[in-house]
Amino acid sequence: MFEAVELGRKVTKSAFKKREAKLRTELLKAQRAAAEMRVPILIIVAGVEGAGRGEIVDRLNEWMDTRGIVTHAFWDETEEERDRPRYWRFWRRMPPSHQLAIMFGSWYSQPIFDRAMGELGKTDFDREMHRASEHEQMLTLDGTLIIKLWFHLSKRSQARRLKQESEFKRSPFMALAAKKYDALATAAERAIRLTDTAQHPWVLIEAHDSRYRDLTAGEAILDRITARLAMHPHDDETSVTRDGTQLDDTTILDRVDLSASIVDEQYEELLERRQNEIYKLAWRAHNQKVNLVAVFEGWDAAGKGSAIRRLTRSIDGRLYHVVSVGAPTDEELAHHYLWRFWRHIPRAGTFTIFDRSWYGRVLVERVEALTETHSWQRAYREINDFEEQLVDHGIVLVKFWLHISPDEQLARFKEREQIPWKQHKITDEDWRNRERWADYELAVNEMVARTSTACAPWTLVAGNDKKFARIHILEEFRDRLKAALD
Repeated sequence: MFEAVELGRKVTKSAFKKREAKLRTELLKAQRAAAEMRVPILIIVAGVEGAGRGEIVDRLNEWMDTRGIVTHAFWDETEEERDRPRYWRFWRRMPPSHQLAIMFGSWYSQPIFDRAMGELGKTDFDREMHRASEHEQMLTLDGTLIIKLWFHLSKRSQARRLKQESEFKRSPFMALAAKKYDALATAAERAIRLTDTAQHPWVLIEAHDSRYRDLTAGEAILDRITARLAMHPHDDETSVTRDGTQLDDTTILDRVDLSASIVDEQYEELLERRQNEIYKLAWRAHNQKVNLVAVFEGWDAAGKGSAIRRLTRSIDGRLYHVVSVGAPTDEELAHHYLWRFWRHIPRAGTFTIFDRSWYGRVLVERVEALTETHSWQRAYREINDFEEQLVDHGIVLVKFWLHISPDEQLARFKEREQIPWKQHKITDEDWRNRERWADYELAVNEMVARTSTACAPWTLVAGNDKKFARIHILEEFRDRLKAALD
């Protein structure tokens, strides 16, 4: 593969100056047009040590409008990043819809290095490359333009640069990279082959001559941006005809026994006991650096808030954070919808509790037509991959759906209207959502069916009796946390 970019191509100084002037003008024009069309651009700068990747990053910042560019360098992981799933460090730096981001290093860097060093087996490496492709596909379907550049040097050229470059300019990894050149090249070649797709092609660039390297990179970027701007926003969407309809009205929620209840005396006894158990387990989890994510979804007035309060009273306030999810802000709307949730993934030894979550994409956004059909239809796969990454990292993921009957919801709505300190809980939107009960029930059924996986199952909670629901939630939370610790 790399033989094609080991041909010794060069560009003279005069030819470079002539081509550079036009290229800079066109790049600026394309960059501004992309910003106006709200197309986020992500440029991945990867390649061989000594190929001048830092120089090309500097060149791109020189040629383009730096007010619309942000550069992120990924090399050594911080403790904060090691405490979370690997993709967290990339998600938090995804460009908003008006910006161009350059990633100096990316989700490819560590797997290629680990494979070359013999620390990652072939099967695990291929799995990492599959995850990279899935990640890129998800971003692209959301509108991001991804441009992947691989800057290559032959083994001889790299060795020559190792001798010639001063300590000031030399990468601290150059000596090791030269020693492991063959292994790194083999791993990189497989990575490129597995992730070189029609939507996300790799551009292989010979880096022996800096002028040729810079012009080729700039022209490749210009070509990709120009092509993207000429496309219809969803030209690359995979056609999906599934509309969520089913042959009868039976849903998964019909299996929930809403008659389940608990007497007050038993409730008070169990509540205290379960809260004490969770308190001790939470500190064990902190000491063992186990983190947990809990998701609460359910009908309006199903008791999510009161259940969360009973849970948080079981945990030391230093160990948890509750995220109440409402309508997205302008900043959040400028990113992929999962970006706002990746930001809240807890560090090792701490918990995050989501009062509503990423499932809004396949519930309220679907039912109220707040997002296009193709967006919520592909979200099931995106959510399953997101949750798998959390679990693979060792995070305990607990998901609750609090279910009540329409009659019980009506009774609670009326109660909220009558009690002064509860009136703020009832809104016109609650009544409007109630009118769409059947549509939401269908959406919940499909959500559970398609996202209750082996690694992230749903717990359906009978909520007509609030006290029974609270004990059920505390016991499930306790059992899942205890299983992870044991």
